[in-house]
Amino acid sequence: MKKLINEVEIRVQNFFEGDATGHDWFHTDRVRKNAVHIAREEGADEFVCEMAALLHDVADDKFHQSEEEGFKLVEEWLLEWGVESSQREMIIQSIETVSYKGGNNKPPERLEGEVVQDADRIDAIGAIGVARTFMFAGAYGDSMYVPDLEVRDNMTKEEYRNKRSSAIHHFYEKLLKLKGGMKTKTGQKIAEKRHQYLEDFLTQFLEEWEGRR
Repeated sequence: MKKLINEVEIRVQNFFEGDATGHDWFHTDRVRKNAVHIAREEGADEFVCEMAALLHDVADDKFHQSEEEGFKLVEEWLLEWGVESSQREMIIQSIETVSYKGGNNKPPERLEGEVVQDADRIDAIGAIGVARTFMFAGAYGDSMYVPDLEVRDNMTKEEYRNKRSSAIHHFYEKLLKLKGGMKTKTGQKIAEKRHQYLEDFLTQFLEEWEGRR
């Protein structure tokens, strides 16, 4: 099992080499560590959670022409590695419910899906979440902050991905909502502290933006 995990790590590192959007190998590795920790606390299948965490962004349509193309690649890799069919199904199901998609993703069907979703969303909040937000905005040409822009709500997946926004708007459109959507008790506990960091950061940022001392 350890040999397989090492092979997966190398494949994923190569896939994300040079990424500058905040979805690099280090993000994947943090999500994996979160997932393993939560799986142990919650009694989920640790292998399925670790594999799904390692592969969750490989399937993301941000890196492919279509969502189908991304999942096809993951399926091919799992078959190549000889992962048994029941585990392949659980891994794919877990990955399918990870991405936020403007709040439009389907809910996880199993505990393993809840674990991996929580693990990924934990990496979107706290200090790392703040850093990744500005990194992603810069990579996609969004501004740091545009006060006149309205905060988008009830978006479609396409609107979430393609309409103009800013790094600070992303806090209100996604990040501040994540704590309330944690599925596991372990995820909820970790999210509490990280969510407070977001609140404190926004308070400080807006004070400085408005020139208050």
